[in-house]
Parts: sequence; structure tokens; C-alpha cells
Amino acid sequence: MSIMIERSRRGRDVRGGEGVGRVLPPMGVGRKLALAQLANSVGDGAFIVTSALFFTRVVGLSTAQVGLGLTVAWLVGFLMGVPLGNLADRKGARGVAVVLALTTAASVAAFLVVRSFPLFLIAAIVYASSQTGLTAARQALLAGLVQPQERTRIRAFLQSTVNAGLAVGALLGGIALHFDTAAAYLIVFAVDALSFLIAARLIHRVPSVTVSTRIKGEPRLAVLHDRPYAVLALLNAIMLLFMPLLSLVVPLWIVTRTDAPDWVVASLLIVNTLLVTLFQVKAAKSVKDLGTATKSIRYAGVAMLAACAVFAISAANLSAWTAAAVLVAGAALLTLGEMKLASGAWEISFGLAPADKQGQYQGFFGTGPAIARMLGPAMLTTVVLGWGPIGWIAVGALFLGTSCATGPAVRWAARTRAVNEDATPSLVEETAA
Repeated sequence: MSIMIERSRRGRDVRGGEGVGRVLPPMGVGRKLALAQLANSVGDGAFIVTSALFFTRVVGLSTAQVGLGLTVAWLVGFLMGVPLGNLADRKGARGVAVVLALTTAASVAAFLVVRSFPLFLIAAIVYASSQTGLTAARQALLAGLVQPQERTRIRAFLQSTVNAGLAVGALLGGIALHFDTAAAYLIVFAVDALSFLIAARLIHRVPSVTVSTRIKGEPRLAVLHDRPYAVLALLNAIMLLFMPLLSLVVPLWIVTRTDAPDWVVASLLIVNTLLVTLFQVKAAKSVKDLGTATKSIRYAGVAMLAACAVFAISAANLSAWTAAAVLVAGAALLTLGEMKLASGAWEISFGLAPADKQGQYQGFFGTGPAIARMLGPAMLTTVVLGWGPIGWIAVGALFLGTSCATGPAVRWAARTRAVNEDATPSLVEETAA
């Protein structure tokens, strides 16, 4: 399929084909990385849709046990991000990514047979830790294989690819939900485990990257001593609070505060997935350096504030169809903010990280989603559902204020280091896996 797509574009300028409809990057390392992420994102999409019912109906856990187990697992995963990223720096990002893809596959496969809470908790911890470490290792691999000026562009392609895979996976999960049988759920989880085995094989096929050696007297985890970078990671985590909005807060808002039909909940997720798949690359095109990255994040703050204002309007005395249209418009604005935020955050996270420590730095910056998922649901439901439209405006103001604070934080961080200009550090070459 990828060969056919590439042939259909033969004769066109490589950069000119990045508009709507192009999901995979041009042939090369970026294409290989994208295919690996496409493989496991299909499994992830199916997992996300079916996991709650699988754990309660097939594994036999209570909802309280599932919630507790996943909370503990992701907390451990959050703590493992930096150490596993550092391992990728020291032992080789490709090899570590392959191992973590395999351990993710093993943990998903374990879910097929575990039928007790203690074993479920162990498998969930391995799953969350492997997923967090895999993200850091992949980012380090991208940083080592792609020139600095191309990293955000290629990362945008990867994000589009991930969303396409999640959509396909969600469709498979929806089929399992339709049948609602143990066999259907077991098949979905088997497909998820297989997807990570395929991803491991595809990652193994990309080139190896240089690895770093620790300098005597240097902190083992230098990123934990980098205050400007820590501030930027915190600001990014606050901006990532948008993540629980579409998946949790808006559905509850629709049901309790608007006259929109229930099917709008699913349509908003579809709008989000399609827009990111089709337009993420285009949204990232203007991000070239730290300056344009901060502008992109300010743009994101404005778009998110506008989205929150539109969601607030949906609670007015509107007809069902008018409320649905308003909610779709809000979802589109929120997705625009998501794409502009991601584009700026990628450039900042790569550009301000030392070339020989990309793994641990990406692992630290990548804790933002875990923080947003742990703290966001309780905080946002309290503010939005408790305060109503005023709560939406308060959340939007938080996004705007945080986006405006990112610029000064980036300038502070840039003054404390020489911005990385080398694609790959000239250190010890990783041995072939």
C-alpha cells in the first residue's frame, strides 16, 4: 500500500505533498517509524474502546478494582518515563524501543489469561511502564535519525498516522462491543498484542543511533536538575488538560446541560480524529524554530479559549440540532488548539534537550499526558459541571494564560544552554541489535 501511495506522487515535490490526505511521510526513516506506530495504534484504538468492558466482563473485576489498578499502573508508568528514557540514551534507542514493544505485547497477552486482581495489577503496571518508556525511546530514536529542522514535520506525520490507526482500531473495538461476547473481546486483545509484535519488528528495521556515555561527576538523570525544562514540561502538562475534555467532560456536559442528542458524543470524537489525521502536518508546517513554536502554542491557547466559550454557549436554550452544531464547532476549535499545541511542544521538547540525553528528556516531557489523565478528570468535572458556563470560561482562561507563559519560559531555557544543532551526537555507536 505504501509503495502504491508513493508511486502515485512520483514527480511531485516532496514537501509539496504534505497537505490534506497525506498521512504517511516520504520514503525513508520517517516512513518506517510511521508504519511502526500505525501498527500498534490500531491495537491501541481497539484497546481503548473495549478495555473497560473487557476487564469487568471477561477478567471479572469490579469497576473499583479496574479504576484502582489502572491508576496505580499509570502512576508507576509516570515514574518510569525518565529512567527508561535514560536507558534508551545509554543502551541505544532502537534496542530499548524493540524490547519495550515486546514487553507491551507480553502484558496485553497476559490480560487474556489473568483472572485475579493481583495478577491484573502486575500486568497493568508492566503495560503502563512499557508504553511510557516506549514513547520516550521512540522520541529519542526520532531525534537521533532525523535532522533537527525536520523533526517537528516528521513528528506531525507520525501523529496523523497514529490517529488513522486509532480510528481503525476503534472500529474494530466497536464491532466487538456490538457482539458483546467474551470471544469478541479476547480477539480484540489478541489483535492488540499482535500489533505490538509487528511494531517491534518494524522498529528493528530502522537504523541504529549513537548512544551516550555518562561523564564522570554528571548527574545520572540530568533532566531532573534542569529547572527551565521542568517548568516547560509543567506548562505543557497544564495545556494537555484539554485531553479529558472530549473524552469525559464534554460527554457529561452534553447529557446533563444540553438538549443535543446522545449520538453527538461519538461524532465529536470522530471530528477530532479526522481533523488531526488530515491536518496535523499542515498545522505543523509553520513551526521552524523555538520562536515559531511559542507562537504556535499561543495560537493554541486562543483556539482553546474560543472552544471553551463555544461549549459554554451550547447550554443556552437551543434546539437539539443547533446545540449539536455548536458542539461540533467547539470540538473543531479544540482540535485546532490540540494540533497547534502539539506542533509547538514537539519543537520545544526536542530543541531544548541535549543531543546525548534526548531519551531521558523526552521521557520527562512525556509525563504531561499522564499528569493530565490523573488530575484532569476530577478537576475539570468539578469546575465545568459545578460552575457551568463560567467554569468553561475559567478553563479557557487557564489555557490562554498558560500558553502566554510558555514564551518567557522558552527564552529562559534557551539562555541556559546552547540549542542543539546536531542531528546525532558523535559518541559511541550502538551495536546492531
